[in-house]
Amino acid sequence: MDDLRVTPGPGAPHGLLVPAAELSEQFSHASGPGGQGVNTTDSRVQLSLDLATTTALDEVQRTRALAHLAGKLAGAVLTVTAAEQRSQHQNRRAARERLATLLRESVAPPVARRATRPTRASKRRRLEAKRRRAVLKQTRRPPGSE
Repeated sequence: MDDLRVTPGPGAPHGLLVPAAELSEQFSHASGPGGQGVNTTDSRVQLSLDLATTTALDEVQRTRALAHLAGKLAGAVLTVTAAEQRSQHQNRRAARERLATLLRESVAPPVARRATRPTRASKRRRLEAKRRRAVLKQTRRPPGSE
């Protein structure tokens, strides 16, 4: 198994390189139809990476990744599964691509919301709606209540 290369992106301008020794692959039977080879081939791939101990991430990236992927982690271990293809080789490639995508997205800095002001037209529409509502409520009042 080779090192996992993550292409550059926000939060990782030079990309990431995850050493092969830090990746753990497990193979098992994929569910679903597969013909004669269904019980003999271990084509499903589970690829795992411990985010707490990996040397591929610096402390800022590690903090971002742990926060961003919190719902997908078991402890600090990120596991990706691929079983779409009948070939173990293709599933290994798919799992590595999926893990790389998750890592690239998780180390990106959060995008801060930039506050904007309401447009003149939206203010006009809001005030016009208030006026219509006030007129409607006035027509419901019994006569002589003022």
